[in-house]
Amino acid sequence: MERIECWFFGILASLLSIYLFYHTKLYSEAILYFYYVGMGFYGYFLWRQKTETNTLVVTINEHKPIRHFYYILTSSLFAVVLAAFFDSYTDAERPYVDAFTTVFSFLATYLQAKKVLSSWKYWILINSVTVWLYFSKGLEIYAMLMLVYLTMSVLGLIKWKKALG
Repeated sequence: MERIECWFFGILASLLSIYLFYHTKLYSEAILYFYYVGMGFYGYFLWRQKTETNTLVVTINEHKPIRHFYYILTSSLFAVVLAAFFDSYTDAERPYVDAFTTVFSFLATYLQAKKVLSSWKYWILINSVTVWLYFSKGLEIYAMLMLVYLTMSVLGLIKWKKALG
């Protein structure tokens, strides 16, 4: 079941998280949560527009290996630039892991809003790394939340695969 109102809970949680990540010096994560607020509204309005003739369905057509290559290459380049900036000009902690999970979360969130199946594969990897990142920063509650998200990512992948037939 897809619950459109869940987008609003995501927006609210993201707003609260911005404060936390700024104060724990995970600046890329704070940026990520600003992005989540915007994508929360985008996802809500995109899902709200579905009608009987205009239904947003799970797709896999965008995920040929070459497309993944470009996604990964582009995201990695952005992550290195972001990490280098925070490493050089701020007191950020773990800027490279932080930047990689952030940039790849941008990609996964966009793909999720478009209902692209492989978004779940990205989330499984991102959430796994983020569990470690949050535990390493003493953010045990957020790390546990990421474990829940990791589980949800696996279940989401299974559910969307079934929806494809």
